[in-house]
Amino acid sequence: MTQTWDEEYDVVVIGAGGGSLTGALVAAREGLKVLVAEATDRFGGTTAYSGGGLWWPNNQALKRAGVEDTPEAAAQYYHGIVGDDSPRELQEAYLAGGPALVKYLEDNGLMEFLIYPWPDYFGKEPTAHNEGGRHMMPMYFPAEEMGDLRDQVRSGLPAERRGEPLPDMMIGGQALIGRLVLNLSKEPNVTMRRNAEGRKLIMEDGRVAGVIVSIDGQDKAIKATKGVLVAAGGFEQNQEMREKYGVPGHARDTMGAPRNFGLVQQSAIELGADTALMDQAWWSPGLTHPDGSSTFSLWFTGGIFVNNHGERFVNESWAYDKLGRAIIDLVDEGRMTLPYWMVYDNRAGERVPCNATSVPMVETEEYREAGLWHTADTLEELADKIGVPADKLVATVERFNEFAANEKDEDFDRGGEAYDRSFSEGKSPLVPITEGPFHAAQFGLSDLGTKGGLKTDVDARVLDTGGNVIPGLYAAGNSMAPASGKVYPGGGNPIGSSMVFSYLAALDMAKN
Repeated sequence: MTQTWDEEYDVVVIGAGGGSLTGALVAAREGLKVLVAEATDRFGGTTAYSGGGLWWPNNQALKRAGVEDTPEAAAQYYHGIVGDDSPRELQEAYLAGGPALVKYLEDNGLMEFLIYPWPDYFGKEPTAHNEGGRHMMPMYFPAEEMGDLRDQVRSGLPAERRGEPLPDMMIGGQALIGRLVLNLSKEPNVTMRRNAEGRKLIMEDGRVAGVIVSIDGQDKAIKATKGVLVAAGGFEQNQEMREKYGVPGHARDTMGAPRNFGLVQQSAIELGADTALMDQAWWSPGLTHPDGSSTFSLWFTGGIFVNNHGERFVNESWAYDKLGRAIIDLVDEGRMTLPYWMVYDNRAGERVPCNATSVPMVETEEYREAGLWHTADTLEELADKIGVPADKLVATVERFNEFAANEKDEDFDRGGEAYDRSFSEGKSPLVPITEGPFHAAQFGLSDLGTKGGLKTDVDARVLDTGGNVIPGLYAAGNSMAPASGKVYPGGGNPIGSSMVFSYLAALDMAKN
């Protein structure tokens, strides 16, 4: 049966996060006719919620800022921590693609970058950057420059989930999406559609020839003569799919954008696409809120984590993904259960000593009423309220206080890496727990999205289970099996990788 097409483009991009919009922009500037299909009512995806960090070693913007690095040092760091979790050639494509993309964006006047020093997340690796870092983000700009387009960009989580007013400046992920949307609005050969959900890939004559897109609830067959780029995030909002692939955590607790259900990923799998690391995500501790959700949390200025035995179990100042993975491993080993607790004293009051919970905290009384926050005059009383052995909690706090006094954590080396001291101005992050009353706040497991996906080659072309290219099909970001494997090398790696492989996909489509 001959396929009837409702619309035709050179390239159809599924998704509208930082990676997908980058791919669309590059494809358009390379002369291709492009459709961007975004499932929700606003552009931005999970990138719009983020800090907009980008981890691209050795690029020209970092070099201008005086960041000293070499391709060899960056490769030693990246290969050393990723290991064999992804193909070496894919890792090399990412490392080379970052500088190339920065040059493309800057030289064409499409993006300006702000250098934001941030230590690499595995600071004890020989060639880690612990001072200047390899981290940058898009330059902020006044929101008024967006004009009417501002309403088409997904707001940050404080506005979206808590109703806080939109800021006057586009910063972080908002700046990245805003700048990409502005650039795309100037391209005459780009069509951008919201409420347009990619659903099913269409094969024709042995290649992916297009995709079924539900536009305002009506299915349309969209032809893509050059290719379909799937960069629609992961499947973190799809609880059934999470359970199928064994992804720890719950859809309720993800920071992934709405409608990240993995529909086109599933369609690709049905067509024979291979996958990798489908049980993986970008994890973190998550402060639990009265609505039952646990949200991605970092920037702890005090406190310790204790398990159901009343004992510390981790370096609380580790990079968030390392923390999340440690929690998952301990639960899998049967050494602790969820939830767990942050225990802290009253030196800064009852509010949790955490400055970044993704979704802002509500009123203290709501946490108390929900049984999530507890206060007691003594540690013994606090232990009783959170259901842990009193003697163990007292001994745990006493031992930690000794470490704090000596500025040396003999159990978990908290403060032993540069990242551990990122939020304490380089000083020891060990804050004693001595000033009553004492407090405890419940935590769970959160994530920034799943990271397992479709296997690709170095041009982001999707591979089948036999290792062969599926013509016409490309993937990037959390829709793609990650070049970084099971680890999180540094702040900005997820968005940086999504942008790089979308860029490489667009160049390949234009070339071919």
